[in-house]
Amino acid sequence: MGFNTPLQIAKTVVNAGKTKASLPILQMFVLGILAGCYIAFGGELATMIITGTAEKLGLNLTRFMAGAVFSVGLMLVVIGGAELFTGNSLMILGLFTGRLSLKGLLRNWVVVYIANFLGALLLVYIIYKSGLLHTGNNAVGMTALKIAVDKVNLTWAEAFYRGIGCNWLVCLAVWLAFASEDIAGKILGIFFPIMAFVASGFEHSVANMYFIPLGIVLKSDAAMSNVVTALGSRAEALTWGGFVLNNLIPVTLGNLVGGTIFVGGAYFIVFGPHLKE
Repeated sequence: MGFNTPLQIAKTVVNAGKTKASLPILQMFVLGILAGCYIAFGGELATMIITGTAEKLGLNLTRFMAGAVFSVGLMLVVIGGAELFTGNSLMILGLFTGRLSLKGLLRNWVVVYIANFLGALLLVYIIYKSGLLHTGNNAVGMTALKIAVDKVNLTWAEAFYRGIGCNWLVCLAVWLAFASEDIAGKILGIFFPIMAFVASGFEHSVANMYFIPLGIVLKSDAAMSNVVTALGSRAEALTWGGFVLNNLIPVTLGNLVGGTIFVGGAYFIVFGPHLKE
């Protein structure tokens, strides 16, 4: 047929989860760093592309463009090969079917989460040092700073529920990629759900490991002082503490709910008996 049925996808996800859980720590860690970098590349590209577009094209088209280019991050992860915490929420399917131990699941999640964070921070450093944020008379840096400020000013509930919506779609993107047996099909399967989550305004914990630390760095940049002043009291939350408490924790929890319950859990209810065979 050229593609896998939903049941075949579920079986592939379970087998992939077993492989992921058994990876040596060093290999898992390096692949996690790569995934953090790849998602950060998507974030960097989206920031560059949408700078100055809202005034000319409107908010909705600008969001669509951001989602369209951000999708390259998950394409690099899935096709290039890397370990992404949010996508690995699907490993829960292996746990539910008894094919994967809780210890193996948590080992992967913890190592990959930390590695994703380090990979994202590596891109923060590279992009900041590259001078690209000064493009357009600091316009790109202004965009990056405003993105970060918006994210740390969400309420806890807003960040949590946006995290659910995000990883529901991210895990569906991974699910659709497993459906395809060729590169073009995987790209199309990834593109639309990722475009949808970004255009909708949902929150991705690993992407925010890039967006918000970059904003924190820019907040201390003398060239951004006028922007920080213009943002007023909203910029006060842009600190490491504000990042972790106001965004990273609720978004991560929301991402876990979206991936483990609404994708992994739902498909276990549908296909569970067949996956234990």
